[in-house]
Amino acid sequence: MRLPRNLLARFFANVLALAAVAGAATAEARPYDEIKKSGTLIVASEGQFAPFNFFQGSKLSGFEIDVAEAVVAKMGLKIEWKAIGFDALLAGLKQDRWDMVIASHGITEERSKAVTFTNPHYCSGGVIVSKSDAIKTAADLSGKVVSVQTGTTYLENVKKVAGVKEVKNFPQDTDARAALTTGRVDAWVTDRFVAKAALDSAPAAGLKQGDFLFIERIAAAVSKGNTSLSGEFNKSLAAIMADGSYAKISDKWFKEDVRCKSR
Repeated sequence: MRLPRNLLARFFANVLALAAVAGAATAEARPYDEIKKSGTLIVASEGQFAPFNFFQGSKLSGFEIDVAEAVVAKMGLKIEWKAIGFDALLAGLKQDRWDMVIASHGITEERSKAVTFTNPHYCSGGVIVSKSDAIKTAADLSGKVVSVQTGTTYLENVKKVAGVKEVKNFPQDTDARAALTTGRVDAWVTDRFVAKAALDSAPAAGLKQGDFLFIERIAAAVSKGNTSLSGEFNKSLAAIMADGSYAKISDKWFKEDVRCKSR
């Protein structure tokens, strides 16, 4: 029986979709030995989270980009960068579309079920930003509308705050910031260094930084169980922290050392 042209098109589209799913399902994470033979580590980041990872023209830049470049060079490898939306980064890692993700992912119990984290490359936390002196603490968010980026720990933690009137989440953190500057929300929760950069770059916007909402350790991620890769990355991360390279990168971007301190 001949199918109408539109049904044929739909049939072949479904076949291609199933093939893509099957390909993703059968892909396997590359262990370190295989990566070393190729000479190149495929790393994905967002490119929309200054000063950690963002585009300067067509080039990925930022603190995390510099850290990754230094670590991977110490491993004797080159990086092939991929830039993609934050929500798709860990999903793509699970499908083994890239070897590693470095995009300011806080280490959480839930994420750790799906990926293997490296040792943290910095410690930070989510802070409250508003245009009002009356909104500084978690308690001050009661009855307020708060903006955050989708898929982040900022979203998770704001949802835990009692009394928040509404949480508006956006695909990019810059959108969440814009919602505050244009008066569509009462507060924005983001990384403390992102907040500092926003206040420094646009003092006329009238943004004010409040208290920490939570503290977190930030790390790169590899496919679940790919300990050969995470282990080598950890060795080289420790090496750049010991030889002064990390301190120089941190000072370049923040004028302080942002590594996690022992308590």
